[in-house]
Amino acid sequence: QLSEDVERVSENPTDEKEGEMDVNEDASSVILPDSELGTTAPSLRFSKTCLKNVFSVILLFIYLLLMAVAVFLVYQTISDFREKLKHPVMSVSYKEVSLYDAPGIAFYPGKARLLSCKHHYYDHIPPLINPGQPGDIECTTRRINYTDPFTNQTMKHALVVQGPRDVKKKELVFLQFHLNETDQDFSAIDYLLFSSFQEFINSPEKAEFMKDCESSYSSWKFSGGFRTWVKMSLVKTKEEDGSETVEFKQETSVVNYIDQRTQPRSDQLFFVVFEWKDPFIQTVQDIITANPWNMIALLCGIFLALFKAADFAKLSVKWMIKIRKRHLKRRSQVMNHIN
Repeated sequence: QLSEDVERVSENPTDEKEGEMDVNEDASSVILPDSELGTTAPSLRFSKTCLKNVFSVILLFIYLLLMAVAVFLVYQTISDFREKLKHPVMSVSYKEVSLYDAPGIAFYPGKARLLSCKHHYYDHIPPLINPGQPGDIECTTRRINYTDPFTNQTMKHALVVQGPRDVKKKELVFLQFHLNETDQDFSAIDYLLFSSFQEFINSPEKAEFMKDCESSYSSWKFSGGFRTWVKMSLVKTKEEDGSETVEFKQETSVVNYIDQRTQPRSDQLFFVVFEWKDPFIQTVQDIITANPWNMIALLCGIFLALFKAADFAKLSVKWMIKIRKRHLKRRSQVMNHIN
């Protein structure tokens, strides 16, 4: 279309006149009869062709620039994806439940003795009638002996108690221990929380089960002469291999116990309360923010743009070469005609 007029003139030449003909000595000029196009037609046609050629060259450079930008985007996208694969993001989600799987509470009382254990609801703990005296033990308890998993020499004696379940009713477990004498300046009882008391009951090897729990979970202490209130929360962590680990977080508040017994005593009393903090189970897992499908879609779009740009550049170069050949051919024909 760019050279339509020139082709029409060159293919259908009019009768030559005997008058003078203007011949432009420039290599890109076209000589046509004055009677048909006028004296200014060659210069106009030359300027239009030149502007179109310049515009095509500019477009070619623009598309080459766009191709360079697309190549850079491809490199940057792949680099970002590899970086996100190396550095996953921690995701935290919460699941609300009405009943927890009752946890196991393993106490290591040593010389201390369990006096009473009861389940209460709605955070209501009635006052003790006979503190320091044996009371009702309404909790499900088990005693287990096993060797220390870290030394394999020391024998450990654990009292395992079933923890609270009903979080809607704010179920709690209240325990009272008594220690008649101690050879230490500070008296405390160690305890360990593990995820399921029922798993402990169903385990055929309870000693091995407790050794695994002690290796996996942290242990805490509560002191004598205080009422220690423990509010638990459950955290589940999903590992990269698909396995799931469970741990407890706890908030502990300590209140001084005022011993109102009539006679001064040398023994020590321990009081501890276990309750769920809230009905939400926290799940933690590492996620990769880089979505491979998004990256594939982006790369497909970039490569499509690259191919379209390359195709346009190829057609532009072919078109310019074709126009140049036609121009040289017409010039040769005009020069032969003049001769």
